[in-house]
Amino acid sequence: MKRQVINPASLAPPSGYVYGLATEGGRVLHLAGQTSMDASGRIVFPGDIVAQFGQALANILCVVEAAGGDGSAIVKLTIFVIDKRGYRENLRRVGEKYRSLMGKHYPPMTLVEVKSLFDDEAMVEIEGVAVLDS
Repeated sequence: MKRQVINPASLAPPSGYVYGLATEGGRVLHLAGQTSMDASGRIVFPGDIVAQFGQALANILCVVEAAGGDGSAIVKLTIFVIDKRGYRENLRRVGEKYRSLMGKHYPPMTLVEVKSLFDDEAMVEIEGVAVLDS
């Protein structure tokens, strides 16, 4: 599958994401929102936004891998948090957790602060789109 990063010079340089990622070929995998839920259906790491971010991203990667891809197949992530300030205060640690799972692959990303998530103990939910080789 062919990928092309789109970062227009007329926009501020992105940090930790890209503005656009064009793909050619492959099949599209839409990824449902994942929290830090473990295999038993329990939210793990209550109160720890960094650990919850890492588990939610690991859960996203689990779905991509089950479909035959890896992290580089992810072409869009939307991150929902209930505490934007807490997320920003831990941005360095969140970035370390991200890179430990995704390496230097940075797809387009959006961060959205929400009032709450479906699971009361969840602080982070991540959804996305991946394009897998045909």
